[in-house]
Amino acid sequence: MIDQKHVEALYDCDVIDNHGEKIGSVKRVWLEDGTGRPMWAEVHTGLFGMKESFVPIQQGEVAGGGITVPVSKQQVKDAPSVHTSDDHMSDEEQDALYRHYGMIPQAKTGEHDRLDGRQDRKRAAMQDDERAGKRTDAGMRDDEGAEVTLSEEKLDVGTRSVETGRVRLVKHTVTEQRNITVPVTHEEVRVVREPAKGNAGKAFTDESAEVTLHREEPVVQKRTEATERVRLEKNAVTEQREVKGEVRKERVEVERDDEPRGRR
Repeated sequence: MIDQKHVEALYDCDVIDNHGEKIGSVKRVWLEDGTGRPMWAEVHTGLFGMKESFVPIQQGEVAGGGITVPVSKQQVKDAPSVHTSDDHMSDEEQDALYRHYGMIPQAKTGEHDRLDGRQDRKRAAMQDDERAGKRTDAGMRDDEGAEVTLSEEKLDVGTRSVETGRVRLVKHTVTEQRNITVPVTHEEVRVVREPAKGNAGKAFTDESAEVTLHREEPVVQKRTEATERVRLEKNAVTEQREVKGEVRKERVEVERDDEPRGRR
């Protein structure tokens, strides 16, 4: 449980919800009148920490430079706005916060004092000065402004050479069947009969006559000759390629606590 000895350690520490998610950072602590027990932390939340929300810290635990509270970040986000007057919180405002967080106060304790973390050692003197209107919220003059710097990410697109693959020529031998028609000539014999003239020659004796026949046969011979030259050449081809990437951009919102909730 948070008590008076934890007050100094609370300022600017991270507030963690019951799911382990960061809610924001503590900028002010509200104490219970009479006992001085820390009751509420005024936490900067929202974009760039410009929104202030009230978080119950009575049951919080301080460890590792942060405080863990038994409420969720969404509860804090939806908490009712508290418009304090003279740095005090009224009973009605306290009741609204208790109802929102589902808490039941043990007793009516009256108003809570708000402390500025940078001047907690002079709390009594500060309260007197604040009631007299001698300082403005957060220790700033009325004529001072506030500013935030917005940033955004840009895509820088370039090119780099990467190896996509290799192409090579490989020569190997295949065997195929060729059919070629070749004209060939052969000799044939025929018998020619015609009337004889003159002497009969050697009559009534055996006699023979012959002729030699010839034919052509295909002769296959093989020779090697170059038929084609094949080589690889590289050509550079340029094409348009769409590149996508996510970039972050900061935007600013203006949140005001001096207007009724319905008019925001």
